[in-house]
Amino acid sequence: MSLQQTLLQPILKSPLIGRVRRNHGLEHATLHILSRRYPGRRMGGRSGLDGFWLIGDVPSEGVRDAVEEALRRLRNGESRLAVHPNCGTNFAVAGIMAALASLAGMWRVGSRKRDKLERLPLVATLATLAVIAARPFGLSIQQNVTTSGNPGDLEIVEIVPSQQWGLKSHHIITRG
Repeated sequence: MSLQQTLLQPILKSPLIGRVRRNHGLEHATLHILSRRYPGRRMGGRSGLDGFWLIGDVPSEGVRDAVEEALRRLRNGESRLAVHPNCGTNFAVAGIMAALASLAGMWRVGSRKRDKLERLPLVATLATLAVIAARPFGLSIQQNVTTSGNPGDLEIVEIVPSQQWGLKSHHIITRG
């Protein structure tokens, strides 16, 4: 175990953080299942302490079936379902890495506009490489920090259909 993992473990195992991570993993697993059942439909989610929101035009019966299947499959060891390529974690990691690469590219630039413009191709290249490198790093951060593929005693309490931000949505309420 690395020093970083050793330092993070107490935080990640705290009840509140652990609960959000389990809900986040269940959200992703549900989105994987729904995207296979309803190809081409745009969907998204947001997790919290009390469960998660699914946003997208999906029938309530389909959401219930997918959430129950996702929980069952996570309990049966399919932890890979907790990691999703379109997670906000990936986007945040890519944004941070691109910003840092851009700063590195502009480092020690004179105050003249021409000096800054001459660096633009370098900055664009560094930012692009950072976004490419961020993909596996973002997936690793998800797997080890922001989600959990082990739902533990998580259970579904209620699924409440609603409108969120003018879009059809479902609030999946959990406990455990």
